[in-house]
This record gives sequence, C-alpha cells and structure tokens, in this order.
Amino acid sequence: MLTRADSDAERQMRERARAISRAGGLEPALAKGLPKLVECTLSEALVLGLLRQGVRKYFAIFGHGSTDLGNVLRIYEEEGATRTINCRNEVEMAHAATALRWQYGELSAVVTSIGPGAMQAFAGSLAAASNGVGVYHIYGDETTFGEGYNMQQIPKEEQGLFGRMTAIMGQSYVLHTPEGLRDALRRGALCVNHPYRAGPFYLLLPLNTQPAKLTVNLAALPERPELSKLAPADGKAIEQAAEMIAKATKVAIKAGGGARGHDAAVRRLAEAAGAAVVLSPGSTGVLQDAHPQNMHVAGSKGSISGNYAMAEAELLIVIGSRAVCQADCSGIGYRNAKAVININGDLADALHYNRTLALIGDISAVADRLTAALEKSRAVVNKNAWLKTCAEKKSEWTAYKHQRFECPPLRDDAWQKPVLPQPAAIKIVADFAKEIGAAKYFDAGDVQANGFQIVEDDCTGDTFTESGASYMGFAPSALLASALAEKPRYGIAFCGDGSFMMNPQILIDAVEHGVRGMIVIFDNRRMAAITGLQLAQYKAEFRTSDRVAVDYQKLAAAVSGVMAISAGDSANSLRAALKTASGHDGLSVVHVPVYCGSDELGGLGAWGEWNVGNWCEDVQSTWIKQDL
Repeated sequence: MLTRADSDAERQMRERARAISRAGGLEPALAKGLPKLVECTLSEALVLGLLRQGVRKYFAIFGHGSTDLGNVLRIYEEEGATRTINCRNEVEMAHAATALRWQYGELSAVVTSIGPGAMQAFAGSLAAASNGVGVYHIYGDETTFGEGYNMQQIPKEEQGLFGRMTAIMGQSYVLHTPEGLRDALRRGALCVNHPYRAGPFYLLLPLNTQPAKLTVNLAALPERPELSKLAPADGKAIEQAAEMIAKATKVAIKAGGGARGHDAAVRRLAEAAGAAVVLSPGSTGVLQDAHPQNMHVAGSKGSISGNYAMAEAELLIVIGSRAVCQADCSGIGYRNAKAVININGDLADALHYNRTLALIGDISAVADRLTAALEKSRAVVNKNAWLKTCAEKKSEWTAYKHQRFECPPLRDDAWQKPVLPQPAAIKIVADFAKEIGAAKYFDAGDVQANGFQIVEDDCTGDTFTESGASYMGFAPSALLASALAEKPRYGIAFCGDGSFMMNPQILIDAVEHGVRGMIVIFDNRRMAAITGLQLAQYKAEFRTSDRVAVDYQKLAAAVSGVMAISAGDSANSLRAALKTASGHDGLSVVHVPVYCGSDELGGLGAWGEWNVGNWCEDVQSTWIKQDL
C-alpha cells in the first residue's frame, strides 16, 4: 500500500521528469530552474545521471531484482523523458543495444533482474566487448545487509560475486553505497565513450539500495566526455614513417575494425603510399569495393587477392587492428614483412608486432599527417609493379567468386533436391540490400564467413558482421535497434538456421515494437562452417547436423504481424521473394534452402592458416620462426 510519503515522492519525481522532458534534457532543465539539489532514490538518481550523459533509451526485462528502477522508468516514460522497450530475451536485448550504438551511435542501457537474467545479458555483452562498443548494463544484485541468500544470487559464501565477474569482461561498479553514484558514472562515461577501446560498463544495483534515499547534486553528475583527437606531438615519427614507405617496394595496409568511419583518410593514405589494402571482416567498405587498391578480406578465411597482398608485403601499415587470429592467420600472415607502421590509439595493439613504428592517436588525424608528408616529399618509390601484380590477383579472385555466384542449383542430400549454393544465394540478397539501401547484419557461422567474402560495400556502415565474438543470434537481434533509433534504417539479417534459432524472440519483439526489416534464413540443415572445418582437418563430420526438419515459414507465420515467405529453389524465385518481403510494413522472414556438400562451387573456400585442431603444429612451428 502506498503511503502519503510515497505519493509525495512520486509527485516530485514526476515533476522532475516533466521539467526535463519539456526542456529537452537535464542540462537545459537546470538552466531553466530545475533545483540542482534533490532528495530521491538511488534508482531515480541513476536515471538522472544517465540522462546527463544523453542516455534516455533502455532495453529491459524487469524482475524482482529491478522493480524499483522499473517504477522510475515508468514515470519518466509517462512524462516523455525516457523510453523503455521490453524484450523477451536478455541476450537479444544486449545485442540490440550493441547494434544501436554500433550502427546509429546512440548510447543506451540494458536493464535486467538478478541472477539468470543478468547472466544472460552478461553473456550477450561479449559482442560489445569484442567489437569495442560502449553500452551500459544495469543488473540487480544481492542486498547489502547480508540477511541470507537472495533468490537468484550466486549461492556462495562470498561478497560481490557479480561485480567481480562483470569486472573481468569490462569495467564494473557495485552501488553498495548510493553516494558512490557520481564516481560510478564518471568511470562509466569514460568506459562506454572511450575513443579507442570502448566497451560495456556494468552497474550492479543491490535490491535494497535501489529505493534508498540520497541527496543528489544534479549539476555535479558527470557529463559525457568530449575528447580531443590525438596525434604524435612532433613530426619526427611521421617523417620516419614516410621514409619507410618511400623506400619499400611492396606496401600493404591492413585496415582493421577500428578503421571504420575513417574511409577518406584510409583512401588518401593508400593512394599516396601506393599500398594494397587488405580488409578485416568488420571493415568492408573502408575502401570502395571497386577501388583498384582494394584487395578484399585477408586472414584465415580471406581471399585470393587479400591473402596474397598480406603474405607478399615487405612493409605493413596496420590501421585500427587488434591482430586477432583470424585477421592475421594466427600471427603468420605477414611472412615477408620487414617492418611495421602501426596507427592505433591503443598502446598494446599498436605494439603487437616487433619492428614497429607506432603512431599513436586518432586514425584520421595520424593518417592525414602521414599522407601530407608523403605528398610533400614526392619520394615514394614507384609501386606500379606491385599494384599490377595485386590487381591480377584481384581479377583472379573476382573470377573465382563469379563462377560460384553463377552456379545453378546443386543437388543436396539433406533436401533431396537441387537448391541454391550458399554463395550464390548470399550474393543475391546482398545485391538486393544494396539496391534498396538496406543495412546488412551477418550472423556467426558459414553465412558470416561467406558473407564478408561476398559483400561489395562502398562505405562503412552498410554491413555489420559480428566477427569479434562470432555470437550466434546477433543478426536478427540487431534489427531491434531500429525500434529505438532516431532515424531507423531498413535492415536485413543474414543468418543460418542454427543462428536464427538462438534468438527467435525477435519475431515477437519486432512486431511488438514496430520494427521494419527482414530476416533471411539460409537453411542448410547443419553447422556448415564446423562441418567444413572437420572435413578439412580430419576428413570426417561429427555431430554437426541433425535429422529434424523445421518448417521455418510456418514457424515465422505463426507470429501475428510477421510475413513469412519461401524463396523456392532458384535465383529468380529468391529475387521475387525478397521484393515481396521488403514491401511488408513490418518484419518479414524469407526462408532459403541452401546446399551443403562436397561440390567446390558450394562455398568460397579458405585462403589462410589458423591455429586450431591438427593445424596447430604447422602454424605454431611457423610462428616460432617469425621475427615479426
């Protein structure tokens, strides 16, 4: 039962929320006379603190561990100050919040209860951590009085276990003392907005401190940091790098995921340096696909042209890359590199390789200065012979791909009929996405591996492939981000049958929250990426398929508001299905049976090496001999 004090507190809370909504934010509300010293609960203080950082959007699954925070968000939403959408799976909403920041640049918060819900969201936050995306995660936590186990806490005689666990993944703060909020939000602001190594920040809210009262100085709550772009303080290192480039005959640029959004700077540097550019799965579009110096992806999956440029380069220019195993073939991809120039804001990443000249700072700021030095000196050795050879390899790769894109349906044992090869099917959908201006999201597995070899992007932001954590279920979940985006963009999720079943909740949540988008399920009735790896390594498949047939069209159509379409077994029927699906004012699902088998035209192959399975001995023995 609500008391009079509760009623007065809610009235004051509502007045604050209304003032903030009418003013257009906390800062302008303070300027218009909102009192800066307020007495409120920790839950409201947290919402106010996040508003000061521009966070007004929440993905939530409420439980007994978040009832007080949920009540605050109810009142603030009713007054127009915040917006919360309820989800059906914590992993799904963690992915949606990641996509909202990654694609749209909008910072949001994920809210869960205590225990299993928090654990689910925590697992989903691996995608944000792996891809350097800042998101707030707010979980319920055990009470501070230690009166006994709280339901769903970790049942162990230790304190602060969730705080310790989350601190391993990123940065974490347990709000054991409500007055610690300012410190928590200061640390959180830097973590989620870090210019070079952003990631999730976890706020743990004990059940009993959420409704605890405290006095808050709204003007003292930390703001979102505005950081200046950094570059080397003097020109010595830039001049040295320019001299190295001038003398080298074979130069390659490795554009990693950190190069996203620095398209113009990467292009100018590549042209000034006469460098072949190799991409990571997450950096497609940094250089236009048709640019003669774009050699496409390189790494353990890679491409003919990308892996050639990587292996033959004598000077390596790394831009915004973490040098992960699949991007540099477990450290043995640059067999002929004599030296490295590494442009990165993070010291550890910049100094990953030996013989490195590290240029620390903002990628565009550093690359532009290096380009200017190259253009001024006009001393770059003619790289025409190198680029001509690379262009020949690119032509070879293009022909190789087109042979597979134009392959007719192949007879498949699981389907007992001819169906489209996966590369051909993915190419058709990728081309359609480009035609209608849709964003593409790729899920983990064989679809993702083929996808980053296939897409032909001309700028970053057209493709989002969660290759950092390779988290199955990311792509359809990412569609939910458009429900909270200020300017939503139509999106197409590319996922395999296995990945789709990891997070089918999007079927319901997309309808509930008015998402317009499409899920294309490439169904090969197995874990094709792992089947292929098993066959390549051990000549036998083991437990990567099943005999259970699923009618995905009927499954999706069972959800009111979802348009479900079969793509048939031909290129023309797939194109027709895509056109119909894109016209639906809501979520559509297109089911595409695809081939999996021994025919080499059924896949795009792998062009690198990787430290896994029975390849480890060869890769590791090569790595030991590497000087780089």
